[in-house]
Amino acid sequence: MVSAKIDPMHQFMIQPIVGNFASGSPFVFTNSALWMLIVLGTIYVFMLGGMKRALIPGRWQVAVEGLTGFINSMVHASIGPEGRKYMPWVFTAFVFILFSNLMGAMPFGVVEQAHPFTVTSQFTVTGVMALISFAIVLVVGFYKHGLHFFSLFWPKGTPFFLALPISLIEFLSFLIRPFSLGLRPFIAMFAGHILLEVFGNFIVQGLRAGGGGIAISILCFFFVAFINALELLVGAIQAYVFALLTSLYISDAVNLH
Repeated sequence: MVSAKIDPMHQFMIQPIVGNFASGSPFVFTNSALWMLIVLGTIYVFMLGGMKRALIPGRWQVAVEGLTGFINSMVHASIGPEGRKYMPWVFTAFVFILFSNLMGAMPFGVVEQAHPFTVTSQFTVTGVMALISFAIVLVVGFYKHGLHFFSLFWPKGTPFFLALPISLIEFLSFLIRPFSLGLRPFIAMFAGHILLEVFGNFIVQGLRAGGGGIAISILCFFFVAFINALELLVGAIQAYVFALLTSLYISDAVNLH
């Protein structure tokens, strides 16, 4: 008898590795924390290996310099000359989301108990990163402009009876920014992983069923391969979008567009 039970949400469960939630202790080491450390360790090795500053750079150094140059150009184009001040956070956010998304899509699950945990599929992670970006915007805006920062929401040259509702809409959209900024990468990874889990189970169940189920399994396999490739692309795009929007939001605070 073939079990039809599919639990695509199991891969998002935060499970304790050291400690126990039931004990009430706040010090519990989870699979989410483990994979966050793995991601951070991988980023550290990647950056360390590419910062040799050889006279004739190797491929590793070229990759690191190309990545930093890409983000630096984006930040400078978005914010202007002052963008260098905010480069560390924008670069950190981009690289962390990029590595988390790509490593979460790796096929480590072929080894038992080695299924990757995509930390960016947790809104608590992407939401906190969005709040940090929003906090930078607020601190920079009020530090540089004081109460004049509120002029960001007031449309210049617009009649008062139109400017008042427009400014209210602008203010509400501004408050929604951290929510949408954190929600976007979370939804992308969450939805992609659910599709992979569901159709991956279809492959296994089709092979177990035999007969016409094998043909279904083959179709599902090609679909999973396509979705997996698409998820790698989406993971890179979401990291770029997060960094770009962060740069644009900081630009609003710096330049009061």
